[in-house]
Amino acid sequence: MKKIALIAHDGKKAEMVSFILQNKEYLEGYTLYATGTTGQHIENAGFKVQRLLSGPLGGDAQIATMVAEKTIDMVIFFRDPLDKHPHEPDVQMLMRLCDVHNIPLATNPASAELFLK
Repeated sequence: MKKIALIAHDGKKAEMVSFILQNKEYLEGYTLYATGTTGQHIENAGFKVQRLLSGPLGGDAQIATMVAEKTIDMVIFFRDPLDKHPHEPDVQMLMRLCDVHNIPLATNPASAELFLK
């Protein structure tokens, strides 16, 4: 079964839930992983998700490890480019590892939808 990691900055969590709901049929065949609070929002929307630590507490690094070990097939990370994030080095590391290990990384709903379909 394919595995997708889901991450959303605070300003993008509602957008992530909306995306998940709109693409439910495409996501049913996937195991979903998410950082802490994003995962909680996804669970509240009725989806089963493996929750990791919150992003600032190491969740981004946990997903980066999955990317490096090639145990994840795709990362969907709805970033808020207009806000500062204290864990930005972790975000950059995750994005770099996706490039290094050739793991698809979608950073907005349009690219995520293209990857799913």
